[in-house]
Formats: sequence, C-alpha cells, structure tokens
Amino acid sequence: MMRFRSLLPLLVLLVVAPAQAQISAGPMLGPITQREATVWVQTVTDAEVGLRYAATSTASSDGVIRARWIETEIIVANSENDHIATFRLTNLEPGWTYAYHVLVDSEEQSFGYPLSFTTQPLWQWRTDPPTFTAVLGSCNYVADEPYDRPGDPYGGDYEILETMAGMGHDLNLWLGDNVYYREVDWWSPEGLAYRNRHDRALPEIQQLLSTAPNYAIWDDHDYGPNNSDRSYILKGAALDAFQRYWPNPTYGLPNTPGIFYNFQYADVEFFMLDNRYYRTPNNAPQDPNDDTVLGEAQLQWLLDALQASYAPFKVVAMGGQFLNPNAVYETYANLAPAERQYVLDEIERRDIWGVMFLSGDRHHTELNRMERDGTYPLYEFTSSPLTAGASRTPQDSTNALRVEGTFVTDQRNFGTMTVEGERTDRMMTLKTYSTDGELLWEHQIRANDLRPPREED
Repeated sequence: MMRFRSLLPLLVLLVVAPAQAQISAGPMLGPITQREATVWVQTVTDAEVGLRYAATSTASSDGVIRARWIETEIIVANSENDHIATFRLTNLEPGWTYAYHVLVDSEEQSFGYPLSFTTQPLWQWRTDPPTFTAVLGSCNYVADEPYDRPGDPYGGDYEILETMAGMGHDLNLWLGDNVYYREVDWWSPEGLAYRNRHDRALPEIQQLLSTAPNYAIWDDHDYGPNNSDRSYILKGAALDAFQRYWPNPTYGLPNTPGIFYNFQYADVEFFMLDNRYYRTPNNAPQDPNDDTVLGEAQLQWLLDALQASYAPFKVVAMGGQFLNPNAVYETYANLAPAERQYVLDEIERRDIWGVMFLSGDRHHTELNRMERDGTYPLYEFTSSPLTAGASRTPQDSTNALRVEGTFVTDQRNFGTMTVEGERTDRMMTLKTYSTDGELLWEHQIRANDLRPPREED
C-alpha cells in the first residue's frame, strides 16, 4: 500500500501536465531584405515559441567560424493567434547566411533538414545585380476527404512541392488559390482558419516553405467561395486569415484594405495585386464605367508605382489572367475589358518600360505575348496547377497570343523565373517543369527588348 501511495504524485503529474507542444507547420520564411528576415511558425497547442539564430558565413582571423547566437523574445502561440508565432529579425547584415533553430517551450525542435536563410546582398553602386531564381505556381489543393466532393480526389501529386523545394532557388511566388476553401469553411472565420491550418500542415510542403522566402497573392479559392467578389460578407475575415498565414511585406494602403503590395528582389520589382476585394460580381450587367477588378485606389497605386520604378523588369502578378484576349471564365477581358484596356493604354502613354505579367487560376500553363504597334511587346506567364486538377480542353485553347510550345494541359506543373546578366543587359529565363522536375519548355526575354524602340533603331 505504501508503494502505491508513493506513485500517486507521479500519476497525478502525468495526468494534469500538458503534452509537449509540437510544430504543426513551418518554419516558413517570409520576406527577406538586405537587413531583415521573417520567420513564421505554427504549433499544435498553446506554447511559448522563440528563435535562436547566428551568422554562419563570418569567420575569425584563424578561419574558424565562431557563431554568436542571438535569442529572440518569446511569442505565446495560442488560440487567439491560431497558434502562430511570426518573428521579424532586424539589424542583420547584407549577403550573410544565418542558421537558426526553433524553440518550443525552451526545447529545440528537429526538422530533418538544416534551417537557414541568406539576406539579399548590397550590390547597388558596387557590382552587377545578383542572379536569382524564383519558383512559382498556383492552384494548390490539399485533399480533406470528409469535406471534398464525392468521387476521385481533386488534389494530388503532392510530391511536386518536394520537387520545387529542391530547385536551389531564392524565393517562392504563390500566385493564388494557395488553399481551397470548401462549403463548410467560407461561412465563418473559424472555417477559414481551419482550412488554412489543415492545408499548411501538409508534410510535403514544409521544406519548400523553409527553403526560400515566400510571397503570396490570392485568388477566389483562398479568398472565399468560387468566383467570389467584393460582395463576400466575410472578406474582412478572409483578409485577416491571409495576413496570419502569409507575412507579406505590407498589405494594401492606409485607407485601402487588401492584399496588394510591392517588393524588390535584386534589381527586379514585383507588383502583387488583389483581384478579389474590390471586383465587380462576374454576372453583373456590363457597365464600362463600373466594372472593375482592382478598384479605383489600387488601380491608381499600380500605375503610379510602375511609373516610379526603375527596375529593368517590372513584374505584375495577379490571380487571374491579364493579357489573354479571350472573354472566357475569369480573364480580365471577360470581367472588366475597359479597365484592362485602360491599364494597357496607361502603360504606353506613361512610357513605362519593362512590364511583364504573372498569373495563375486557369489550371493550364502558357506564355502569352502581345505585340503593340510602336512599342515593346508585353508577356504574361500563366502557371497552373500545382496539386489541383489540370484542365484537359480549355475553352480558349486557340488563344492567339500564346507562344507556340508553351501550352501545358492535362498535367500538374510549376514554373521558374531566373534573372541574370550585367546591370545594363539583364536576361529573364522562364521555365515550366513537370511534377517530377522534367523541363517542359523554356523561353528567354531580354530587358532591353522591353523598351520602346529608339530613333536609331
């Protein structure tokens, strides 16, 4: 009896002590600049989360690396923040590589692969801009059988995410439909949170998220219901959820909410657009004075920001297709043709050079090229899908702007964008790969070809 009583305190401790918190998703790298980096982590249960990081690329005079480890302040991950801890690391040095560890309740977590990031180098006024590669794609559907439609699974081939992680690249661009809300999700903030939490925990995506900084925009499926627009009653909650799961550099303007923002990587500037928060309903009566995809304030910001940019490539990313001239599905030409034409006219009138477009949504991949009299051609790289179902016979299979050999249907795929070369002669190479990494096509674009012709030409 005495022996039994002596075990009681231990038994009580085992019953009441909480289970050790574990990582549900992450760590994910957010934006990385020359002196700052963002790291995002999500836990399963309430926990105290911290980071320990140190530069690994600096050596002492004897050639031995002696890392000085820095610990962040603790962030409490709980139900109020969806068990998410987001760390913004400042006062870093340009072009340095930093190793880091994730601490949960003071215990270092193990991930099976090294955790590190490299800040952007300070190249301005010193060297040519660095070469970099972005991995990109859209339409990432993660199966959830109790809430999926009956029949064959719509999502699959998750190994494509592992293939992407092994590309040796510098940043990830998520071009919309990064999760797919279901009917059980989009009527409550809790439902939106559940879908993001479920999909972010996919094992195959973890290393990709930790390999390079992530930048994201949304389309309808990670905003609300299918083909959703400005009327979606929970668009504020959808914006909150997107901000929690994607720590983009900024969100909208002070008096204009939304997910749009811009950022620079090397000498390329990216303009990431919000094509849902302000858009006119798809089936609204056609009114050239009212139909909009971007809304007045975002549209003005985009044109002004493009005008102010000196980047040799000004990459405009949007969930739906911009250049495709066919008025089908959710192409810009179908939804707001007058607004689309206004943007094209303003790019020409303002003499904005170096513009090209990225998009997703369509469940097929293609490169479009729009010739324009008296000025340079515009390109659009549409990349889709990652793990969602692929289109077999798109309605606009005869798209007149499509570059021959770039049409990819009936298979999941992803893209890359590499920018390299001297400061005055930058080259962009676009590629599309299959699920297992087979190169399907590539196309090169010189920055100097995206300028209006000079008189001597």
